[in-house]
Amino acid sequence: MTAKVNVAELREKSKAELLQTVSQMKKQIIGLRHQHASGGSGSQGVKIRELRKNIARVLTVITQEERKKVLLASKGKRIPLDLRFKKTRAMRRALSTSELNKKTLRQKKRITHFSVKKYAIKA
Repeated sequence: MTAKVNVAELREKSKAELLQTVSQMKKQIIGLRHQHASGGSGSQGVKIRELRKNIARVLTVITQEERKKVLLASKGKRIPLDLRFKKTRAMRRALSTSELNKKTLRQKKRITHFSVKKYAIKA
């Protein structure tokens, strides 16, 4: 039975090596499907499922590395739309905290000269 691929080991490999492992896994899965179709033992289904998940893991590592490179390259520039955080539409359009705290000159004067009065009641 094929073992689960270790993702930490995959991250150390280059993109070319990862693509090579994907192609090898795809060849294995084709052979297993052929055996399964020709009436082999029932364990091929489990192996096929595990191989499909391993392929997905390798492809995920590849895309994560590519996204990381693009984000580093766009540091200080506009981040591409597909790499921005989704959040919600309202959250994306909301003002940042620094923008919210900015006050006009008139607002500053009004706050300083007409601040809220606090009264203490003597018991």
